Amino acid sequence: MSPRYLENAALHYLKRYAATVSQLKRVLLRKVDRSLRFHGGDRTEALQWVDALTDKLIRNGLMNDQAYAGQKAQSLRASGRSARVIAQKLRMKGVAPEIVSEKLAEATAEVSEDAAARIWARKKRLGPFRRDAQSRQENRQRDLAALARAGFSFATAKKIIDG
Repeated sequence: MSPRYLENAALHYLKRYAATVSQLKRVLLRKVDRSLRFHGGDRTEALQWVDALTDKLIRNGLMNDQAYAGQKAQSLRASGRSARVIAQKLRMKGVAPEIVSEKLAEATAEVSEDAAARIWARKKRLGPFRRDAQSRQENRQRDLAALARAGFSFATAKKIIDG
């Protein structure tokens, strides 16, 4: 395990995937732990290499949590995800809470919660997007529950399903 190996692994990972700093650190730490298990070595030194490498990648502009969060929030919102789901996904990716709230506000300014719920209902064929009118009424409770599980409020779900 060497700093050069970690840098090559990080660059290869970033070529394939968009990632936050936290995600890349997780990937590199797994590599470090696997290498140390087989070859031995000093874990604290390897952790310092990982921190130095992520700082270098941030300085060089190869990683930017702000840009990642903005793109991910817009993409999820355009596909009909609720604000709750978007915030949860970004937090799981390791994005800082203040960045999450800022990018979520930008994404919700472009696509409202009602519009996102309508997109989600259309994709899942819920409520007014069901094929036959009779099954709409029979499945009303199920459709409301599906929208609630997708992170939309009851008022929003009711507005979409009934209207």
